[in-house]
Amino acid sequence: MSTFASPASYPARMGWFSRAEAWLDNKGKGAWIAVMVLGFVFFWPVGLAVLAYMIWSKRMFNTSCSRSRRMSPKFTTMRSSGNVAFDAYKNETLRRLEEEQENFEAFLERLREAKDKAEFDEFMDERAKAAQDAREPEDA
Repeated sequence: MSTFASPASYPARMGWFSRAEAWLDNKGKGAWIAVMVLGFVFFWPVGLAVLAYMIWSKRMFNTSCSRSRRMSPKFTTMRSSGNVAFDAYKNETLRRLEEEQENFEAFLERLREAKDKAEFDEFMDERAKAAQDAREPEDA
């Protein structure tokens, strides 16, 4: 269920510009860019005006459109659903997944260390063999 109002439910006392602005904000930054491009295509001063408005209202460079104002998934997972049993299950599942992730990261670290050690041992063996091969002609 969306928490944003549909364009039909925007107050009638809002002017057409405010309703259009709210509708575009509801659609996101892509809608603003599409309107700007269409403005340039059909009548360049309209595109320029939309671009100027996007810059002036900071819609171009920050996250002012409504889609980007939604909560990030990190915060929505911590929010209670109101169902105690489900929240307990969710918390236990998240704890288990975090534990598995930590174990997997530790495994990867051990794997990297083992690979590094094997490469280093191989390098040292080659170096020792090269030194031994260099000493054999001298002894002969």
